[in-house]
Amino acid sequence: MPHSSRAEPSQLTIFHLVQPVDGGVARVVTDLVRAQVAEGLRPVVACPSGGGLAESAAGAGARVLTWSAVRAPGPGLPKEVLTAARLIRGTGPQLIHAHSAKAGLVARLAVRGRVPTVFQPHAWSFDAVQGRAAAMALTWERYGTRWSTRTLCVSESERQAGERAGIAARWAVIPNGIDLGHFDAQGDADGADEETGRKRARLALPEVGDLPTDAPLVLCVGRLCRQKGQDILLRAWPRVRELAPGARLVLAGDGPDREQLTGAAPGGVLFAGAVQDIRPWLRAADLVVLPSRWEGMALAPLEAMACGRPVVLSDVSGARESLPPGHEAHSLVPPDDPPALAAALGRLLQDAELRRALGREAKAHMRATCDVRKTAAAVSGLYQDLLSSPRPLTRKRNTR
Repeated sequence: MPHSSRAEPSQLTIFHLVQPVDGGVARVVTDLVRAQVAEGLRPVVACPSGGGLAESAAGAGARVLTWSAVRAPGPGLPKEVLTAARLIRGTGPQLIHAHSAKAGLVARLAVRGRVPTVFQPHAWSFDAVQGRAAAMALTWERYGTRWSTRTLCVSESERQAGERAGIAARWAVIPNGIDLGHFDAQGDADGADEETGRKRARLALPEVGDLPTDAPLVLCVGRLCRQKGQDILLRAWPRVRELAPGARLVLAGDGPDREQLTGAAPGGVLFAGAVQDIRPWLRAADLVVLPSRWEGMALAPLEAMACGRPVVLSDVSGARESLPPGHEAHSLVPPDDPPALAAALGRLLQDAELRRALGREAKAHMRATCDVRKTAAAVSGLYQDLLSSPRPLTRKRNTR
């Protein structure tokens, strides 16, 4: 699999191998290929059909190829590797960018260092499973890093977690960014305009149209799964309702745990399902919560803050780095701690002035630090560094 070691940006074909095809990973890839097309690169996205990635990546200008693969390793892995290898050979890319654990596993087995390979974990696979599966995932990450020209983390805390786990990678850290223009809240985070914007947004949502405009509304955005911790939030919610009577909670998203979560939901909880455009919900909310068990750097809090909404986050990888300086005392809680989560939500729901101040500061912080164009430019710079520098084909096995 030959590659040009000093290709100009206009000549570069970047092969993105992606699984999963929904949620934050899909949004990161779509934003990245849109910027790469604008820069003159040729992005190719190989991913399973279904989900939203194939359509959104094609709309962003990428060439999209179908790669049939499930989310977890299984008996179909050899075929997935052979299919990916065939697609890569047919494309002839100068560089491969593998997104998330499954694609990272397959891409590195298919190529084995013969083409420069960037692996972006989007949160570590060994955090997502337990017992023997976690041990196997960690063993693979320690071994497979020999075939990663760079391991790209979206937060310094994600990199540190990998290093603590004994992964001897060649690291790069580029924080996530978002399309600030898309999430511009049109001035509604300032003073009285914020109140007017929130009330109008609520009236535009039929699901909460009967909610009094002064009733507290908390929004949780994310796939309904163990990672995102909605079960923790539901255990905390009765206490939140004691602290803020009449409060409503909206869970926006769908996923494998929906039936279980619906059955466990206390009063005052609305399941909105999959939402195509989250902005009206963000603008209707008083605050946004993400009680994840693990992350790399979640996009939902960035999007909420770009709309001028305060956030409450579990203190996992990327959370502290997402927040404006000084917000930790109000916005961070220990992971998997319903009482702490309830207390933090209750305090903010009882203090409208504090919420408005935090929202204004969050929006300004996002404007200054979180432009996806800067993220994409940094990724392109990483590509150029890798293609213009001598590189070892393999590295010694990590024995830690």
